[in-house]
Amino acid sequence: MTQRRGEKPTISIQEHMAIDVCPGPIQPIKQISDYFPRYPRGLPPTAPPALGRAGSLRSSASGCAGGLTCLLHVSSTATLGTLEFSLLYDQENNALHCTINKAKGLKPMDHNGLSDPYVKLHLLPGASKANKLRTKTLRNTLNPVWSETLTYYGITDEDMVRKTLRISVCDEDKFRHNEFIGETRIPLKKLKPNQTKNFYNCLEKQLPVSPCTLLQTHTHHRHLLYRPPQIDKTDDKSLEERGRIMISLKYSSQKCGLVVGIIRCAHLAAMDANGFSDPYVKTYLKPDENKKSKHKTAVKKKTLNPEFNEEFFYEIKYTELSKKTLEVTVWDYDIGKSNDFIGTLQLDSSCGTPVLSSLASGSRLKHWFDCLKNKDKKIERWHTLTNELPGSGFND
Repeated sequence: MTQRRGEKPTISIQEHMAIDVCPGPIQPIKQISDYFPRYPRGLPPTAPPALGRAGSLRSSASGCAGGLTCLLHVSSTATLGTLEFSLLYDQENNALHCTINKAKGLKPMDHNGLSDPYVKLHLLPGASKANKLRTKTLRNTLNPVWSETLTYYGITDEDMVRKTLRISVCDEDKFRHNEFIGETRIPLKKLKPNQTKNFYNCLEKQLPVSPCTLLQTHTHHRHLLYRPPQIDKTDDKSLEERGRIMISLKYSSQKCGLVVGIIRCAHLAAMDANGFSDPYVKTYLKPDENKKSKHKTAVKKKTLNPEFNEEFFYEIKYTELSKKTLEVTVWDYDIGKSNDFIGTLQLDSSCGTPVLSSLASGSRLKHWFDCLKNKDKKIERWHTLTNELPGSGFND
């Protein structure tokens, strides 16, 4: 076929399909089917190929045996990276140990094609500030190795049944908000007590917390709270937790008195605008006509998980102990104004206040009786604080 001067050369569709149209020298190809992705072994030929955001075929040219082109999962979780970690529930000490080992193939978030990743943990349901733990930040890497263990204290068997651990990987930015990379969630009921379980999970896109309610806790600070299934409104008050506290009790026959240890608190309610509190604990053995049995710990600044490790001594005959009630209150210290009440608990022979659930009151009752039955033995227990307002003898 002759071509006139000034005309562009025309190529028939048959000729077009017989050549490689990629940039570079025109070269013949062996098979036209090489243009199309092949299904990996075991995938039914009727399965549709994975589509990207623009509807284009998504494939990976590396990491596949025999040079076959592999399709990514429809959710595209592989593009976010994978996370290796392990979980251990220490039932005796009511602690959940989360060891964050390493991540691989994280999604680049910075202009240099790398990220500054860190991992944060969050127990659902629960207020984000009180339940949030995080690792250190590693700079300029997509394959970070943390080898760091984060521990939640005050975790009960009930928590292991109803709570879920959310593990998020984020990129830290100095001059703007940190960026979310991916997350994975583990229902704690999958764990067996005192047995370490290893995980190697693909990170997923940020999942919505449902059902959820966005609450305005302060004028400029918002929390996303996960709420469990609906319960009877009459029980709302009894289930409103304000944190956990670890207490030790021991009746010393040598000193003829009760030794009360305030060890630590966990997941306290945030009372300040910065999302934290400045907590301290007060103990009071009543009835006390002279009101001389009030003790107070030191104030711990800007924390929702304070560690106190302080002991108070009450001189009292053993026969009188069964008639006494130990009231423990937790407060947020404020300069120049009244301190904020966080939560309370009561230990005595009845522990039957209507505000407390049967499980909580049973735990308090058992702790008090174990102290009475085992002289000179220190007995430690975790207890749940409630929002029951303290009596007149406790106002700060």
